[in-house]
Amino acid sequence: MAMKKEKVADRAAENTVAVNSLVGFRRSEVVKSLGIMAGYIAKQPKPFAKHVGAYGRELFDIVKGDSDLAPHPKDRRFQDPTWSKNPLYKRGLQSWLAMRRELNGWIAESQMHPADKARARFVTDLIGDTLAPTNSLLGNPAAMKKLYETGGLSLVAGLKNAYDDLTKNGGMPSQVDGRPFKVGENIANTPGAVVYKTEMLELIQYRPMTEQVSRTPLMIIPPQINKFYAVDMAPDKSMIRFLLGQGIQVFAVSWRNPGRQHSHWGLEAYVEELIAASDVVRKITRTKRLNLSGACSGGMTMALMLSELAARGDDRINAFTLMVSVLDGKKSDSEIGLFVTDSAIEAARRHSKKKGILAGDELARSFAWMRPNDLIWNYVVNNYLLGEDPPPFDVLYWNNDSTNLPAQLHSDYLDTFQLRSFRPDKSEVFMDHIIDLSAVTQDSFMVAGVTDHITPWKACYRNVRLFGGETTFVLSNSGHIQSLLNPPGNPKAQYFVNEDFPPRADRWLEGAESFGESWWLRWAEWLGERSGETKAAPKSLGNKAHPPTVQAPGEYVFT
Repeated sequence: MAMKKEKVADRAAENTVAVNSLVGFRRSEVVKSLGIMAGYIAKQPKPFAKHVGAYGRELFDIVKGDSDLAPHPKDRRFQDPTWSKNPLYKRGLQSWLAMRRELNGWIAESQMHPADKARARFVTDLIGDTLAPTNSLLGNPAAMKKLYETGGLSLVAGLKNAYDDLTKNGGMPSQVDGRPFKVGENIANTPGAVVYKTEMLELIQYRPMTEQVSRTPLMIIPPQINKFYAVDMAPDKSMIRFLLGQGIQVFAVSWRNPGRQHSHWGLEAYVEELIAASDVVRKITRTKRLNLSGACSGGMTMALMLSELAARGDDRINAFTLMVSVLDGKKSDSEIGLFVTDSAIEAARRHSKKKGILAGDELARSFAWMRPNDLIWNYVVNNYLLGEDPPPFDVLYWNNDSTNLPAQLHSDYLDTFQLRSFRPDKSEVFMDHIIDLSAVTQDSFMVAGVTDHITPWKACYRNVRLFGGETTFVLSNSGHIQSLLNPPGNPKAQYFVNEDFPPRADRWLEGAESFGESWWLRWAEWLGERSGETKAAPKSLGNKAHPPTVQAPGEYVFT
């Protein structure tokens, strides 16, 4: 069973959400898509009738035992030999597969608009996954075996887990057993201290781990959703600890979890706070310039900071790293984006304005229904049908430690997406200056993930044409967060690099060179070349004006 839990954790980690959909997944859009599909059936009855007939004929063959339908060999849901050996289970599975096949066949052959086809596939997959035989006790042979082997105790445990989720987790199946994890003890435990604090953020300086350090420090800007310690997980996968071991002076921002009283905090306020924090970094390290690193929505905030500094003629930033961040997003980037209509955007804006915040758990719930196999039914089977506890996995613990977005910040991000504010052909004004990333001429290091469903890598690739400096683009072999938590020694590590930037992302990948190691090593080399000469590591943290106060990971991480 330990192997099963490990697989559950790995699959969920590939789909971990750092910034969730800012619009959310609205049932009204699903109903609308079903209405559109019904309209096509009425207008074009022949293709639908053709596949209904094919479904009926296949059912007849299934009953006779003549059907050769079988699930994909890599579909983990149907690995139990019972699915192929037991006639009852085999026929039930084949009936479900036949339904899926004919629905997909009808959509493919219909004359739907391409966008309507994509929405129809998403909705039919959503319904089909919900109806999968593995999602019921009687329909899941592994669950029935467990019920028999435990004398019914697995069912009792499953009911208890379901009750706990109904009363303590908003009715959603728990993704992680958080009991083994203590922030500041066995995760987010790299030594350091808060050296600067405002109502919005804490700035943490980490204690050097080498006798010599680079003169140019690095300030890490995390997303505004989820806590900052994704970069400081367990010691063996802590990005901060790795950088310290490379002789880099590291500072990290920890955002406060906002409440209704902070609904007015918008992008301008966040950028001003970052500029002030960078002043503190420069004063403590006695340097004129520093490097930045921003991920996901934190990368978007960093990009606006860079544009604003460039407009002011302020060259304090030496180089920057942009991780899994889409600056020029399009609805067509993913299936989810097809549901992001103007009306849905305005509805989301009104919703957060009314509440003052966009709640992190609400976003997580919406996103879970966008990937139900991995983020819902996966846990229904594990937690309820098998009666197992969810896995104790640090990445999932962090993922569930979500934070809110202030209503104004949420609205600003929606504007950025809707107006495509970072495009060079736009003239959007931010903080009294036109957004112009081409004026940002510092060197940049960009990272994307091959299987990232949150910030698709091809959308991240568009970032290389926005900035005016020399760019290194690295494609890691994992999903949204797993592509970042990819330390040296990871046997699954792989990344791709291509120094040329053809217009199409596919062409870039075709000409890319593959490396079977962690991209952290390349990043450390790149960062080291842009961090100046070395000097003796400081003996203490902070300075007289900004003395160390609370030990890392600070206080805001617990809000």
